[in-house]
This record gives sequence, structure tokens and C-alpha cells, in this order.
Amino acid sequence: MSVKTAAKPATKPATNAAAVKKTVRKATRKPAAKSTAGNLPEWNLADLYASIEAPEIAHDLDKIDADCAAFEAAYKGKLAEETAKPNGGVWLADVIRSYEAIDDLAGRITSYAGLIHAGNTVDPAISKFYGDVSERITAASVHLLFFALELNRIDDAVMEQAMATPELGHFRPWIEDSRKDKPYQLEDRVEQLFHEKSQTGYGAFNRLFDQTIAGLRFKIGGKELAIEPTLTLLQDRAPEKRKAAAQALAKTFKANERTFALITNTLAKDKEIADRWRGFQDVADSRHLNNRVEREVVDALVASVRAAYPRLSHRYYQLKARWFGKKTLAHWDRNAPLPFAATGSIPWADAQEMVLTAYGAFSPDMAGIAKRFFTDRWIDAPVRPGKAPGAFSHPTTPSAHPYVLLNYQGKPRDVMTLAHELGHGVHQVLAAKNGALMAPTPLTLAETASVFGEMLTFKRLL
Repeated sequence: MSVKTAAKPATKPATNAAAVKKTVRKATRKPAAKSTAGNLPEWNLADLYASIEAPEIAHDLDKIDADCAAFEAAYKGKLAEETAKPNGGVWLADVIRSYEAIDDLAGRITSYAGLIHAGNTVDPAISKFYGDVSERITAASVHLLFFALELNRIDDAVMEQAMATPELGHFRPWIEDSRKDKPYQLEDRVEQLFHEKSQTGYGAFNRLFDQTIAGLRFKIGGKELAIEPTLTLLQDRAPEKRKAAAQALAKTFKANERTFALITNTLAKDKEIADRWRGFQDVADSRHLNNRVEREVVDALVASVRAAYPRLSHRYYQLKARWFGKKTLAHWDRNAPLPFAATGSIPWADAQEMVLTAYGAFSPDMAGIAKRFFTDRWIDAPVRPGKAPGAFSHPTTPSAHPYVLLNYQGKPRDVMTLAHELGHGVHQVLAAKNGALMAPTPLTLAETASVFGEMLTFKRLL
């Protein structure tokens, strides 16, 4: 397969080439002196729990069981009546704070289970622990399902009057977001069924996908590599290595296509059933609701990006093909380093300095928050067998702090990923003061923070 380039670029190729070459040379004028990424940090999850056998975990799970049952016994069937009373806003604020405390503790346990599982998805003991925690939290949280359902059924006028009190007004954004789900709520018992079956439905197949991807091995040059090192070879200077990596990826994915097809088809049908029952008209409507963005806005964005393909991506691939002396690029050449770009591995210490310097040029406070991720071991950077691929920043819970997962291999892309995830991390640290219910943000806002951090670093390198 090859990538066809545009027949005629909008501007003169030689001029574009000269400009881009100048920019790339400036960005890479100090190639890395070392051939390895150096010593990479592993996160310390002890701020959550010491180990999967820690007695605090069993204690906290029992506490969540008891607190969820007690919450249901105390408040189920009372929200509408009590909120309509003269001091209803103060009463409801107290109820929400109790709910938030449960959410914070549950978030601590599920975050720990999710993080330690992401660090090693193939360890049987960790996988069992992850599954057991998910099952316990799902069972306990059944007692909390009534809360959002009843909250959303409170009359608009009553709720507006209650939110006029300062105590409840603090939670206004969370309440208003929750009530946007009202048109898609189902009868209580159906909601409970959806909730409990999530463990054996989409949750199980998402977990199967993660474990399958982490367990795949790709044969290249007599070696068996995990997915992250294999993907990194697509950026290698040597075209034969890029081609070998691309072919190994295709061969291994082909060998597992039945598993991936089953996962994809099951998840697609699961979503179709849920959307049909809840009344969503379009496959993306539930995502738009979660993102708090209108369909028309997304459609306009998609249309604008597609319209820009010829003048941006098509011209870029044409220009890159000319730099490589080709008419078209093979698909394994798409991420190849440019012929005049410096190569080498960027040591971890240099990556840290690049990002913190870029952040500090914008805001010393931002750099100070980001620095804690390095000094306090909130980052897990090495590539390990069984580790989840990709990268993320997990907010955990406001009573703790975020953690960042990377698969750092010393490429410029890895530095940008570090900057991106630390953008999330700084945002999550700053949002934590708002509490477990108010701290989370839609994906649209969350990615704004991360891309901002990434662009600070990118512009600094230029």
C-alpha cells in the first residue's frame, strides 16, 4: 500500500522545503548525545495503598459497602420532598457531600486497582485483584443508583430555588450536568440491570482488548517485541526496519483478527442496544452529551478538517515524498524521520528539562506543579512486558494526586507525549480543590489543557 500525494501543491515546493528544513534543523540542532533514554522512573503507588495485600484495602471496601447501604437507607425516596422544604438547599448540599465522600474513597480504590493493572496487565494476581475490586465496587454502588435518578426528577423550579442557597450553589455545575442526562434515564430497575451487567458486557470486552494488546509479541529480526517498541521502529532511520515493523504489525494483527472482530462487534452491538433503549438518535450523541458539546459544533469541526486535507496533509506527504526521492510514500514511511533531521535517543533527564523549562517560561507555578511528578515519583515511564501501551494521566481522587503512565523510548514524540500528559496532570492537580464531584471535566476541556502543555514544549523547541 502506498500513500498518493497531491498532484499540485498550492505553493512552490522548493520554498516550502527550505522553510521546513530550516525549522527542523533549528528544533534538532542539538542532537542527543546518548544512545539510551537513561534511568527511567517507576511510579510509587504507596500514596494510594502499599500493595494489593494491604489491609487498608479490605477495610475501605467494607466501609464502602456499609456507607453505600446506609446512604440508600437514609435518603432513597426523600430527595424531592426534602429539597422542596424551606431549608431544602442546605439539606441537599449535606446529602451531596456525603455522596461525594463515598465517591472519593471508591475512587481511591478503583484508581489503585486500575493503575497497578495498567502497569502489568498479564500478571494473574494483579488481574484477579483488579477484577475483584471492580466487582465489589459495582455491587456496592448499586445502592447509589437512586441518587442521580431522583436528583434529576426534582422539579426545575424547586431545584433552582434550592440552588440559590450558597451551600448547594457550590454544586450547581455538577447538578446541571447531571440533569442533562434526564431525557435518557430509564426506569430504576433497568438502570440497575445496565449497571450490574457492565462487568460482563462492555467492561469485560474492554479488559479483554487491553490484555490482548499488551500480550501480543511481534517478530522482527529474530526478536519478539511488545507493541510499543514495535511502533517505535516505524520512526527508525533505516527503511528496512520500518518495513519489517509494519509487516510484523500487520501479520500479528491478522493472526488475531477473529479476537479483535469479536471485541469490536460485541462493543458495537452493546452500544447500539444501550443507545436504542435510552433514546439516542445518532451513534455519537451519547459522546456529545458526555463532552457537553452540540452535534452541530462537532460536525462543523469535522467538515473543516476534512476540507483542509488537500492543502495540508496532502501537500505534506507530497513534500515528504520528494525529500525521500519518491513519487509516493509506503505506509511505513509516513512516520519516518526527515532525511535532514537529527537522530538519537533523548535521555529522560533532558526530556524533563525540556518540558519544565517550557512550562516555566509560561508560568513558574505551572512548572512547580509539574516538577512534583518527577520528584515525588508520580510517573511510570519504562516499557515493560505486559504494561499497557500508550500513555495517560489518571487523576485518581482529590484526596490523593494524579499519576502519569508513559512508554518512554527517547524519541521526540515521547517528549511531546510527556508534555501532553503533564498538561493533564497539572490541570488535575489544580482541579482537585473542587472536590471529587466538581473536579472532573469533559474530554473537550481536558484535552485543551494537555494540548496546551504540549504546544508550550513544541514552541520552546522551535
